[in-house]
Amino acid sequence: MEKRRFAHGERVLSCFMKLLKDIFTDKYTAFVFRVVLGMVFVYASLDKITHPQDFSQIIYNYKILPSFLVNIFAITLPWVELICGLFLIGGIFIESSSLLIFVLLFTFMIATSFNVFIRGIDIQCGCFTTSLTAKKQGAELVIRDILFLLMSLQVLLFNRNFATLPGFYQRILYRWLLK
Repeated sequence: MEKRRFAHGERVLSCFMKLLKDIFTDKYTAFVFRVVLGMVFVYASLDKITHPQDFSQIIYNYKILPSFLVNIFAITLPWVELICGLFLIGGIFIESSSLLIFVLLFTFMIATSFNVFIRGIDIQCGCFTTSLTAKKQGAELVIRDILFLLMSLQVLLFNRNFATLPGFYQRILYRWLLK
């Protein structure tokens, strides 16, 4: 009797794992994650691009980079976020963009974790606003970064070039050549 219950539980777990695998390897899931990440990074870059001095102060507050690199990061990082976000939305250079976003998110997560958990300092992350009076975030920021990190990993590993601009142009060209 006990063996039968265990076998049933094993089948349920197996079906559940197969369902999760099907969902997370699906081209539609990759498409949704790709567009959501793209929109998040485009939105995140806009305030940083318009207020580089405030963003450089936020980077400085992390106290991880040497002083001479703070301004370089404050000027270049938002543009990298914007370009990667636009590429993800348009489906251009998906692997490169999602890999770069994965690296950025991993770096942000490490920097935030270092400040929150090791140094015990809640800092304004500068993710979506450069206002120094914005709400300071701690562990919830790390959790959000982990979720975005997993989304970027899914896009990187399971992208099927679904709903991309290059694929769209390729189909148009193919139809035109067949006429």
